[in-house]
Amino acid sequence: MNLIGPANADDLAGLPHIRDDLSAKDRKRVERVVAPTTSFGAAEKFEARQGGAGTSTKMVNRDSLSHFNANLTFREEETFKLGNALFRKLWVSSPSSTLASDGLGPLFNARACQSCHIKDGRGHPPEGTADATSMFLRLARPARTDEERQALESYVAASLPDPVYGGQMQDLAVPGLKSEGRMVIDYEEQPVSLDDGTVVSLRKPTYSVADLGYGPLDPETTLSPRMTPPMTGMGLIEAIHPADILAHADPDDRDGDGVSGRVALARDPATGDIAIGRFGWKAQNATVRQQSATAFAGDIGISTPDVPAGHGDCMPSQTECMELPVGIQLDLGDTEAPDPVLELVTFYSQNLAVPARRGVDDPEVLAGKDVFYSLGCTTCHVPKYVTSRKADNPAHRFQLIWPYSDFLLHDMGEGLADGQQVGVADGTEWRTPPLWGTGLTEIVNDHTFFLHDGRARNLTEAILWHGGEAQTARDGFAGLEKADRDALIAFLNSL
Repeated sequence: MNLIGPANADDLAGLPHIRDDLSAKDRKRVERVVAPTTSFGAAEKFEARQGGAGTSTKMVNRDSLSHFNANLTFREEETFKLGNALFRKLWVSSPSSTLASDGLGPLFNARACQSCHIKDGRGHPPEGTADATSMFLRLARPARTDEERQALESYVAASLPDPVYGGQMQDLAVPGLKSEGRMVIDYEEQPVSLDDGTVVSLRKPTYSVADLGYGPLDPETTLSPRMTPPMTGMGLIEAIHPADILAHADPDDRDGDGVSGRVALARDPATGDIAIGRFGWKAQNATVRQQSATAFAGDIGISTPDVPAGHGDCMPSQTECMELPVGIQLDLGDTEAPDPVLELVTFYSQNLAVPARRGVDDPEVLAGKDVFYSLGCTTCHVPKYVTSRKADNPAHRFQLIWPYSDFLLHDMGEGLADGQQVGVADGTEWRTPPLWGTGLTEIVNDHTFFLHDGRARNLTEAILWHGGEAQTARDGFAGLEKADRDALIAFLNSL
């Protein structure tokens, strides 16, 4: 049961429900452009340039998700490259002779942003190794006091940390300090029969922790595994007008199609205003800057102007951690990653280009697109938008983009449930992930693991894990002939 909204009509009422960046004439024009197609004999106009004018048309290789938006100015290219250097930067523990690079941890999951967001793409579960760098466990517990409940209800906090281990299980620590523990995954293979007799084995994971360094977890703390998502087109997602996201919400399923997407709400740290959550597996962050600042703090233990905790995710009860030095250099600023560091990393994250589609006119891809539409997948994976004319960066303004997401929260069923409430999302809800760049996962990241925890070893398994509001589409896929299933996968791989 969802406890904190967004049933609050006042919170939603404060958001723009009509595009205030367009004239009435332009609104009608945009509505025509983004209307779902009904013709699948050829590619739609501009469909190959799924990131608008900024789409990368560079050669397909391991760097395919790491190029800057093609429509940046020369000065912005320089800013992007500076941000890239900071994104790759390895932080070290304090004190250190490298004064501008110390402050790591003291508890952490990675030493650099790039360590988790490998080649700016998708993370992976620790398959056959102890490497869990690009996957970790989020920790959260229910509210116990009126003050805690108020923090959640007002979107000041998205979740409440474990009293000892904080909001994230850190499996690494600086020298001389114990790590918090390590994630343990046990898989159970579950055969699933499709209508044509094909049997697909799904692996169901069970999560636990081992080698806890600071005593037991709180009995009410939940564990939620999170694999790092690709960073494709984040600035364009940020530039989608709020009214266009609100337009797809149907929390009460008034149209009776079984799909009831809900708007995630978050508090924008920069303004203090309530905004639409767009980033994170449960859409708990409203902006790319907010997403970047929380990752600095939780993943690396680096303080920023937005999250100025010098000891990262260390909790007061972890006295050894709290007594260690931090990396603040007062001549540079009052946090370990002061602006312009956070600004540059944010700019970099906002301007990673969406790759061009491949095989957009291929007959099998077009047939798969037809199947994708006919199964109802576009109800949640909304194909296209025209971004706001008021976007902060001119490179993101008024662009026709094809992310294939509604950026809403959906109940995905008990099979994918993590039992953890984060922001508005309850224990069965997840944000619809955008699909652009999906087909480059193996080329960029050397694997094909999908979903929030990488349990799916390929796209077929990912689809078959869909439940809840997506059950009908999932069952439709299971009922297809092999040629149609193959065509659908070909379409997804073209994105």
